Amino acid sequence: MSKENFQNLNDVSMAELFRREIESQSTILTEGLLALERDSSATKQLSELMRAAHSMKGAARIVGCEPAVHIAHAMEDCFVAAQKQNLKIDKYIDVLLGGVDLLGRIGQIPEQAFGEWGAQHQEEIETLIASLRPGSEPPVPPAASPTRKSQDSPPKSTDLISADGSNHKESQAKGTTKSSAGQDRVLRVTADNLNRLLGLAAETSVASRWFGSFASDMMRMKQLDRDLNRTSEKLRESLSEIPPNSRIARRLCDLREKVAEYHSSLSEHLAEIDLFDRRFASLSTRLYQEVVDCRMRPFADGIQGFPRLVRDLGRSLGKSVKFEVTGESTAVDRDILELIKAPIDHLLRNAIDHGIESPTERQRVGKPEEGTIKLESAHSAGKLLITISDDGRGIEPETIRNAVVERKLATSETAQKMSDPELMEFLFLPGFTLKETVSEISGRGVGLDVVHTMAKGVGGSVRIFSERGKGTRFQLELPLTLSVVRTLVVEIRGQPYALPLARIETTLKLPLVQIQSVEGRQHFSLGGSQVGIVPASEILELGSSTYDGELSIVVLGSKNGQFGLVVDRFFGERELVVRPLDLRLGKVKNISAAALMPDGSPLLIIDVEDLILEIERFLSSHRLAHIGEKSGGGPMKERKRVLVVDDSLTVRELERKLLDSRGYKVDIAVDGMDGWNAVRTGHYDLVLTDVDMPRLDGIELVTLIRKDNRLKSLPVMIVSYKDRPEDRQRGLEAGADYYLTKGSFHDETLMRAVVDLIGEMNA
Repeated sequence: MSKENFQNLNDVSMAELFRREIESQSTILTEGLLALERDSSATKQLSELMRAAHSMKGAARIVGCEPAVHIAHAMEDCFVAAQKQNLKIDKYIDVLLGGVDLLGRIGQIPEQAFGEWGAQHQEEIETLIASLRPGSEPPVPPAASPTRKSQDSPPKSTDLISADGSNHKESQAKGTTKSSAGQDRVLRVTADNLNRLLGLAAETSVASRWFGSFASDMMRMKQLDRDLNRTSEKLRESLSEIPPNSRIARRLCDLREKVAEYHSSLSEHLAEIDLFDRRFASLSTRLYQEVVDCRMRPFADGIQGFPRLVRDLGRSLGKSVKFEVTGESTAVDRDILELIKAPIDHLLRNAIDHGIESPTERQRVGKPEEGTIKLESAHSAGKLLITISDDGRGIEPETIRNAVVERKLATSETAQKMSDPELMEFLFLPGFTLKETVSEISGRGVGLDVVHTMAKGVGGSVRIFSERGKGTRFQLELPLTLSVVRTLVVEIRGQPYALPLARIETTLKLPLVQIQSVEGRQHFSLGGSQVGIVPASEILELGSSTYDGELSIVVLGSKNGQFGLVVDRFFGERELVVRPLDLRLGKVKNISAAALMPDGSPLLIIDVEDLILEIERFLSSHRLAHIGEKSGGGPMKERKRVLVVDDSLTVRELERKLLDSRGYKVDIAVDGMDGWNAVRTGHYDLVLTDVDMPRLDGIELVTLIRKDNRLKSLPVMIVSYKDRPEDRQRGLEAGADYYLTKGSFHDETLMRAVVDLIGEMNA
């Protein structure tokens, strides 16, 4: 590998290198100290700990950080004394962990502040150093803070990629860069570079599929060639009686020779195309897989702070807890790894606080005084399974049932009919908790909501299994990577869109005659339940679609029920490489990302969470067009759209409800800038705007609309509290078609003005 492939570290400051050194060596020190606490006779750990402290001391000397030099030196002396059996290391674990935390704090301060920080914390440093001297009596450690943050967070923008393509976390580099023969060599690659490389690899994969289709078309030429040969033979037979030396016979002979030459050349080139196609497909697949593998990191990289968390939190609560991890080498996408840290943190805290009993209680029920929490990761059926289990008291279903009734989430009769799995689902509701008191650790009903939101957000799921007196198990089922998503590609108003399969409950073709209507809402029967239907084209604001005979329906589920999303047709399942949208676009409503179809054409991936919220908003405040209805023998008449721009919630809702009740379709904007963005990207028949608003006032909004060639004929009405003649004149001069004052208009006054500008609208 050439030298150009390695990052030039000349542009990295010594302070930054020192910070990285502290991160990597702190991980080694924490893991080693926790291992010694479990087994104080593990002498191998002492050697590694001594080397880590020595490396920290050397790095601190280079950058002139004297506080870190003194702390690391004292820790090194402690490890050396333990090696010589001059002290029992297990008595110093808390003090040494405190030293690791102190070094971690030093690593976060600017280089120029080393001296000032050391002076401010001189007493704390001297106390720590004195406590580490052989022969000294280590102080009784204070209760560990239950809100201690994990110290293992690596820089999120950089991975270390070894020369053989494997992936390593920087903090696992053990303070060294391997480069000798037979060892991994590593280089620094930013996450942005890796994402761009993944995009290019995905495009190559798409191109290979397009070329494969092209090659298949070319192979059909063989059949044409065979047909041409047969035609030539038939022609020769038909002209067999022609004299051989005649002009026609000679031309026929020339034609046969050219056909033979063409046949030979075509066969040769088709064989080359076929070979290239196989090689290109294999190469693109391998390239894409290698890039995806570069994004994968071992599960251990994301959980390094949790053994310390379990230990400290257990001690603070007076509980003895053993923490076991299985599947540390399981490969996990770097984005998934970042997302699961907070949920695992919440689940571990809940297990310690809610699940594991006190030593006295465990002894009373015949359990070992030391509780056990297990964290497991594995791949199963193309999914990442993460399990957090404990051998504690378990969750009592009756306690949940009572809490559900007390919070009026269900009637007593309904709650009694619920099964245990159904009751467990209530634990994921925001603010739902079984704990009567709130502490720094738990009790606010937030943790499990965070877990559930994360799992749903990535298209995964979380389930709870609990047995009274024996423990509780949480199982998270997540996608292996966020870079690739399995989708159902559908057509909506002539354009392809993708829906993640993980969010789809089912799909079906339904005859139009099976659609029923109750109180203005259309629905159909599915498994004994009534599923409301909504046209995707209207939800995505693409206009109305026409449907004849049979509907293509995608059933989506939410906590409020099921919805049948009507699309134009199904294209089928596709595995798509996710391409993030340009950050400059901000959050695009109902859209999460983009991707490329096998033919290279782009398509948008629908944000199902966003879409469901939009559906619920439509159902609560709009009357959706009825599928299959006709108006005047033609397509259904589209509702006229009005944009209401006002920074007052009260005024916005008053105008929206009034217009909606008359059949107009209403959108709202919270200020002038929001209104300008909406009017540029949507199609409206009328704009109602206030004058005094933040960011962009109503007069400026009207002026911008009138200067835009596409919008200059759009009717605009100003509705303002300002009722002076000069205010009215200013609004009309800016280009407003109507000026009403809020203090004087009544419902009918506003509606007459609307009808004057855009006509009536019968819903």
